[in-house]
Amino acid sequence: MIGPPRESHTMQALCVLIFQAPQGGGWGWLQIAPLVFIFLIFYFLLILPQQRRQKQWKSMLGNLKTGDRVTTSGGIRGTIVALRDDNIHLRVQPDNVRLEVARSSIVSVATGEELAKSQ
Repeated sequence: MIGPPRESHTMQALCVLIFQAPQGGGWGWLQIAPLVFIFLIFYFLLILPQQRRQKQWKSMLGNLKTGDRVTTSGGIRGTIVALRDDNIHLRVQPDNVRLEVARSSIVSVATGEELAKSQ
């Protein structure tokens, strides 16, 4: 038999199914609704809280001053001795060791209440 291979008929049928107009009429939005709903859940439960935490962290880094007691991401606790552009000099007890750490490694600043509890 001479003629096109059987695979081309299958390919043509597949193309017709893929590019065929939807048969539902106005019900197309119901197929997209679950995806929109899932995106909204992710936005309000994951993305928005992360943006708020990032904003609070940046404001905390902007409000650092000499004398603040801070904790780094590595767990080092110290008192700020000097502030530079991207670095902070910490005095670490008990030997008054002076360390230079990146400003971005600061994860928390101890408040007055926390200082009173630790002493």
